[in-house]
Amino acid sequence: MRLDHLFAGLCWLCAAPALADVSLHAVYLRQETVPPPTLSNLDPVPEDLGVAGVELGLADNQTTGRFLGHDYTLEIVSVAPEGDFLAGAREALGKSDFVIADAPANALLALADLPEAEGALLFNATAEDMALRDSDCRANLLHTAPSYAMRTDALAQFLVSRRWTKTAIVKGTQPSDEAYAAALEASMVKFGLKPGPVKTWAFDADMRRNASQEVPLFTQDFGDYDVLLVADEIGDFGRYILYNTWEPRPVAGSAGLRAETWAPVVEAWGAAQLQSRFTAATGRAMKPADYGAWAAMRSLGEAVTRTGASDVATLRDFILSDEFELAGFKGRPLSFRPWNGQLRQPMPIVHAEALVDQAPLEGFLHQTNELDSLGLDRPESACRAFTE
Repeated sequence: MRLDHLFAGLCWLCAAPALADVSLHAVYLRQETVPPPTLSNLDPVPEDLGVAGVELGLADNQTTGRFLGHDYTLEIVSVAPEGDFLAGAREALGKSDFVIADAPANALLALADLPEAEGALLFNATAEDMALRDSDCRANLLHTAPSYAMRTDALAQFLVSRRWTKTAIVKGTQPSDEAYAAALEASMVKFGLKPGPVKTWAFDADMRRNASQEVPLFTQDFGDYDVLLVADEIGDFGRYILYNTWEPRPVAGSAGLRAETWAPVVEAWGAAQLQSRFTAATGRAMKPADYGAWAAMRSLGEAVTRTGASDVATLRDFILSDEFELAGFKGRPLSFRPWNGQLRQPMPIVHAEALVDQAPLEGFLHQTNELDSLGLDRPESACRAFTE
């Protein structure tokens, strides 16, 4: 490591305000869900998904805070699958003006629109729905989870770089599958690729036994293509598509080669240190929901460190300013888009065994920030809440 890089990493204290007693209490609001049934139980949902990430962010904030006289505390509010989310939201807002939420899009909008949330700062740690960054944006709601478009734009850049220009798509029937498939098609158009044929996977057969018979027949009429894109966001059938297609082709999207917020195979840029600390604390690998929650908590901590304040107005203004940067272990500083509250971040492109690349890829330029080549850019977004 170069000495100037080491010095820069250790000298954050030099840029911090004078020592002062400051405290920040945050709430992690979680809407518990019952996952839909899938063909395989190889990927169980951890009970502490998201919670473990925000707790690691809290620990990181506390480590910094001890040097500056800053105190951070956290409370978890969980709403049962059939529970009253708005009651949980009001409980959370009664405890703090800083709420990090793991909830679906409709619940997030209901939270943001509560009268109690008017002066609050909310973070969306998990929902990828495009509308939250577009026509349904809210000025009090920031997003540390990437949008579907950020992930599919990353994948489209990779396809262009490899000259895999002919595609076919297999999508599932879940709403998240439909949303991801729509984002895939939009990303291909955005980067000059022509979307290929699309087929819907609606089988109820047990693919654990029948994949080698069913998948070749299902993909036979796609004709010639370079890569098969799969939209299976709940992890139901995608794993059975690999190596069973009629034509021997790579598989990408929700299975095979994936563009993700975070993955266990991300180890460069100091990520191995974050991964090891998370695993030591939880006994499992860090997942995208954990990273989104960690990034939200760390964003609050970074803003408190730089401003020496803990009120909503000061922290929100700083977080959305050009001065804010978050070290997110992705090789580039992360920042928030001031027009829709989305956290700019590189997207690792991975498979189960290794990191393949990271978007934005070389050659995909932008007039102000290359990270804005991923997801809705300012002219594309219909969000007006941040500028009104």
